[in-house]
Amino acid sequence: MNDKRDGFGSKLGAIAAAAGSAVGLGNIYRFPCLAGENGGGAFLLIYVLIVLCLGIPIMMAEFYIGRRGGKNPVGSIKALAPKSHWNLIGYTGILAAFVVLAFYSTVSGWTLEYIYKAITNYFADKDIAAIEQGFTEFHNNPFRPYMWQVIFMGMTAFIIFKGIKDGVEKYTKILMPALFVILIILCVKSLTMDGASEGLKFLFKPDFSKVNGTMFLAALGQAFFSLSLGMGALITYGSYISKKDNLATTSLSVVVADTMVAILAGIIIFPAAFSFGIQPEAGVGLAFNTLPMIFDKMVGGYFFCIIFFILLAIAALTSTISLLEVIVTFLTEEHGMKRNTATWFGTLVSLFFGIFCTLSLRQDSVFVFGDMTFFDFMDKFSANILLPIGALLIVIFVAWKMKKESFYDEITNQNTLKIAVKGFVFFIIKYVAPFVIIAIFINQLING
Repeated sequence: MNDKRDGFGSKLGAIAAAAGSAVGLGNIYRFPCLAGENGGGAFLLIYVLIVLCLGIPIMMAEFYIGRRGGKNPVGSIKALAPKSHWNLIGYTGILAAFVVLAFYSTVSGWTLEYIYKAITNYFADKDIAAIEQGFTEFHNNPFRPYMWQVIFMGMTAFIIFKGIKDGVEKYTKILMPALFVILIILCVKSLTMDGASEGLKFLFKPDFSKVNGTMFLAALGQAFFSLSLGMGALITYGSYISKKDNLATTSLSVVVADTMVAILAGIIIFPAAFSFGIQPEAGVGLAFNTLPMIFDKMVGGYFFCIIFFILLAIAALTSTISLLEVIVTFLTEEHGMKRNTATWFGTLVSLFFGIFCTLSLRQDSVFVFGDMTFFDFMDKFSANILLPIGALLIVIFVAWKMKKESFYDEITNQNTLKIAVKGFVFFIIKYVAPFVIIAIFINQLING
């Protein structure tokens, strides 16, 4: 491993960066939406069990590849399995990062538009129909969606320009605590509303009559995609983790942080929705249409609306940082680009496809194929195809290509740490994870 290669300066920095990669917009609006559709408390219980029993082992497998190989996803696989075709895993992750960043930059731009709307009190006295109409008009605007998208990617690139220690680590150590502070402020507000107890009861009291195969698959899918598995980000960040850090506790910390964000988002949304008689099942519309109307009806809602959309922007930014870093690390290490050049290139290429995603949402767009916009295509292609295939290849590579002793050596820091569950973790990676990922893959293809 190159001694001059940048890296995280502390274990806290590694956890903040990896948690930032996992925490995104899906934690804040997608998790409550799925919980609302799948029985509330029962869904939450199954989700938590899945992320602990399955999410942590797969995350450890990705960290193992990154730290053992010491490079980007492609370079790490080449280092571990030279002169083989296994580097397809790395290229799948790089492609996934490009695709996800393209459509994610579109949604990220929305958060800045809605911060502006909240500050200018745009939502005052508007009903849901008026807010939805405003959302449509925003998509059709010939300038604003692209302006915010470019600004957001500029913010992302600025942080990546700074490098790992002075960029990614420094800013995620600021952004992640800020995200949790905002979540807690909004939770306190939501819990003081009339009817809050019904929302909490729905979220935390399991109704096991709701448990079925569809719920299990929904929880599996949400856990899998929420943790950023299979897109190269965790392999990349793993390559920057110090050899002294404990990969098991780092993985646990990331999973706990990611899950806490989802739960806190549920505590914000369910009590608020129940208080106003609204079912939280509207997906993107919940965050960008329904919640602004709810905030407008609250005491102090003007300020809480601004805070909420700042929260969404922070969650989006921590994710776009990790996605762009995957691309930049690959370009610098595999193609010899300077970091600044690679950052410009990765940003501009992602923006190029991202602009097409944004254009496809216009009412008169030509970037629509049947009933699917280009935005939808990029979303589904990554979620339903690239990420499951990437993660499947990762667990097969770690469990069946690499030696078990190599995995144990890396996660125990060359036998200096006691990892009591290492055997269980490897069993999950080798025998359970592949079948679960295939189940998710088939379900996503059918429902997608």
